[in-house]
Amino acid sequence: MIKSFKNNQRGAALLISIIIILTVSLLIGLSLSFLTLDSAANAQTKIKSAKSYYLAEAGIEDALLRLRNDMQIASSYTVNDGDNSATIEITDPIGGSRTITSQGNSDNRFRKVSVTYSITADEVNFFYGAQAGEGGVLMGSNSQIQGNVFSNGSISGNGEITDTATVANNGNLIEDVTINNDAYVHSCTDSDIIGTLYYVSGGTIDNCTYGNLVVLENQIDPEPLPIPEQQINDWKAEAEAGGVIYGDYTVSDNETDSLGPVKITGNLTVYNNSLLNMTGIIYVQGNITIENNATIQLDSSFGSLSGVIISDGKIRLNNNAFALGSGEAGSFLMLLSTNSSLDLANPAINLYNNAEGAIFYASNGLIHLHNNIDIREATGYKLALDNNAVVSYDVGLENVNFSSGPGGGWSVENWQEIE
Repeated sequence: MIKSFKNNQRGAALLISIIIILTVSLLIGLSLSFLTLDSAANAQTKIKSAKSYYLAEAGIEDALLRLRNDMQIASSYTVNDGDNSATIEITDPIGGSRTITSQGNSDNRFRKVSVTYSITADEVNFFYGAQAGEGGVLMGSNSQIQGNVFSNGSISGNGEITDTATVANNGNLIEDVTINNDAYVHSCTDSDIIGTLYYVSGGTIDNCTYGNLVVLENQIDPEPLPIPEQQINDWKAEAEAGGVIYGDYTVSDNETDSLGPVKITGNLTVYNNSLLNMTGIIYVQGNITIENNATIQLDSSFGSLSGVIISDGKIRLNNNAFALGSGEAGSFLMLLSTNSSLDLANPAINLYNNAEGAIFYASNGLIHLHNNIDIREATGYKLALDNNAVVSYDVGLENVNFSSGPGGGWSVENWQEIE
């Protein structure tokens, strides 16, 4: 009887042990199953996330392809791949750059990629309302430069500078000019300096008024004009690469024409209510004449970028001539002459009668602004302002990006995932 009871106890204990082992095994199996399922789910999530990323990348590539080939493209559109998609958004150009973002969506898993797409452009800094080389600045009665002025030669006349004037090199002077801020110069004669007059030791002060006086020990160093000769030559080469027109080219009598990039071996004349729409750099080996209500302007596709027209001859604007940017903020048209004439009667750039324009640049010669002219910036070897002529500086000229035109090269920058 006792033996039978012990056998029953052993049997019960064995049964319990088996149940425990089976339960533990089941729990382990279930755990392994859950881990396997969870790993599979994580793997699926990673696969879908990766697929979303590559969809976003594909959206970027699609947008770049369309932009590079000048294909029709909306500012926001969607590319589908079965039940998956990429949504692309493209900003308007700002400063020659636009941002492209693409969001990939695979089964509601989202990844977003962004790139900056910029047109290749040459930056030029115009820090002064007017800048002159060794030829200096001549100012007529009531003429005015609204902004800072830097000159490697003397500033003289009977005009007004609304901000700071700096004259480099010992021996040069400021004479018979009103400066509404500070002046830096070797010598001063018959001038009114509202701010502080900084003059170089050894210079002279003769009949000048000033707010404060500071003596400088060292000569004021000259500054080169902001556009190097190599840059001008590069622009000429870009224009010539677009094609060559042999002889003179004329737009007249209410005509509208588009041109550029191109090289013209003769003269360019735009007159009598006509319009020349610039689609790229224009290089003219002869003279440029714009007169009688005629306009040269940058094509709207320049956006916020600026453009340049170059002449090896002389540039003349007369009788309500206009030189305009694209119409967007930050876009300017620069008329540049490499001619070396310093003759007041026949200068490198001659501006008459209400001519309007943004930037005038004479790398080797004289810019002559006649009565009542109002422009945005003048830089040249020498500047001459007649009575009532005004240069009203635009702060946007501090960093101007010049493009060869809408067909110029583009670069992709800052390719990165943002979400």
